[in-house]
Amino acid sequence: MNINPMVTRRYDDNTKVLELKRMVSECLSLPEEATIMVTQLQCSEPGCPPLETVIAVFTGPGKNRQLKIHKPLEDVRREDIMRAVA
Repeated sequence: MNINPMVTRRYDDNTKVLELKRMVSECLSLPEEATIMVTQLQCSEPGCPPLETVIAVFTGPGKNRQLKIHKPLEDVRREDIMRAVA
C-alpha cells in the first residue's frame, strides 16, 4: 500500500469520497471510463486553509484537470464543485 504523507485523514468509510466522485462526474458530464481521485491535503503555505480537497480528473492524454477546493473533504458540497469547475 502506498501512503501519501500529505494526506491528513484516511477515510475508511468511502461514502463521502464516492459521493464527491459522483458529483464531479455529473457536473463535468464525464464518460464512465474517466478516473476521478479525491484527496484531502494539509496546506502549510501562508494564506492557505489548513485542509483542502484536491480532485484530479483523468479522461485521457491532454484532457486531465485538477480542482482545488479550500475546504476539508467532509465539508465539500455540490456548489463547491460547480464553482471549481466554472
